[in-house]
Amino acid sequence: MSESTATEQSEQASAGRSEAASGKADPQLSSGDLSLVQIALAAVAAFSTYFCMYAFRKPFTAATYEGQLLFGLQFKEVLVVAQLCGYMTSKFAGIRILAELPPQRRALAICGLIGFAELALVGFAWAPPTVRPLLLFLNGLPLGMVFGIVLSFLEGRLQTEAMAAVLCSSFIISSGVVKSVGSWLVEQQQMSEFTMPMTVGGIFILPLLISVFLLQRTPPPGSTDLHQRQERRPINRAERQALWLSCWPALTCLVSIYVALTILRTIRDDFGVEIWQEMGISEKPAVFAYSEILVAFFACLLNGFAVAVKASLSALRVTFLLMAGSLIAVALSPLLYNSGMLSPFGFMVTCGAGLYVPYVAFHTTVFERLIALSRHPGNVVFLMYVADASGYLGYAVVLGGKAVVSGNAQILPMFQWSLTGISTAAVAGLLLAWVFIRRLAENR
Repeated sequence: MSESTATEQSEQASAGRSEAASGKADPQLSSGDLSLVQIALAAVAAFSTYFCMYAFRKPFTAATYEGQLLFGLQFKEVLVVAQLCGYMTSKFAGIRILAELPPQRRALAICGLIGFAELALVGFAWAPPTVRPLLLFLNGLPLGMVFGIVLSFLEGRLQTEAMAAVLCSSFIISSGVVKSVGSWLVEQQQMSEFTMPMTVGGIFILPLLISVFLLQRTPPPGSTDLHQRQERRPINRAERQALWLSCWPALTCLVSIYVALTILRTIRDDFGVEIWQEMGISEKPAVFAYSEILVAFFACLLNGFAVAVKASLSALRVTFLLMAGSLIAVALSPLLYNSGMLSPFGFMVTCGAGLYVPYVAFHTTVFERLIALSRHPGNVVFLMYVADASGYLGYAVVLGGKAVVSGNAQILPMFQWSLTGISTAAVAGLLLAWVFIRRLAENR
């Protein structure tokens, strides 16, 4: 018997002995402590809560603010950067704030954070131009914490991967929906581009409140969840340090991979028009937008299947193989495109799908199962926000680098080199992280 198999069997046996010792080994709870109805309700409530959040974050991007400048820069670009800075700051603050947030305050926190963001949009509607970027900074400042709070309701359960996959699908499709509402208000209802964002937010207030009400009714993890996934609770600074130090080599590798994925996705999104043009396509085909939704749902569905693997080490092995395979496809996509084996459409879809699968895996499985293996007090939100804050910092660096790229420089060669080089390094990082995780599991 291999060491890996022995470790996994020991993990499963330990959970079984704990259930037997506690007298709670109810066969009806073998798949977790939530009923199918409760699982579905929690997943839908999480999806709709985060979906509604986007109504307070993204509508302003549906406006063009054509011809408006601020400090010699395009007004919309200033607004985008201002909100991004607030959102990134929120991610760093969330490392501590959300890791220590008591469960009973989660619902109130969501409503308070989004309410503050809506007030900033009200100010944005009437403030002078020089103040509006500050108000969008204040708008982004609280919104970066919402995802972590929503995820807190779902983590630490046997069904977490499936519910988190549904949650992740919300940030893939919600942006387009709320921007469509914003465009409709401006183009069809002749609403001002400055009052439109607060109006879109107002439309989604009632659905948000209903969603949060349903989400906060999600029962806490039960005995079966606790035995197999480790208790999740607020952790103080010393406990956060202990959790990080318990598996810091693996976490360092994993966070670095997450940053790489964020940067690659950012390049693909921000320079998408230029990439399409350099491949000989004058404008981004509408069908590509639909394919993005299909790719995103495929990535979420594929990652959701990790819920079927009970042993955390086995789940991580399967997930790492899935991530590595996706990254290899990303690394090979430029070669296949340049050799004529992939069309421009096929190239963009291949690299997009290859990036989304591992990105979603971090949200659904990687940190969830790593905490279960570590047996240290902790929560996924802490680790997710360390990665997210680092990723958004990388995102900000990319936006800053955009100003350095001259108008005559070609984006496509740089993008292709980045796909091959960074994805190859990410696969090596996954292999190294797996070595450290195996040692962690064997030394428990």
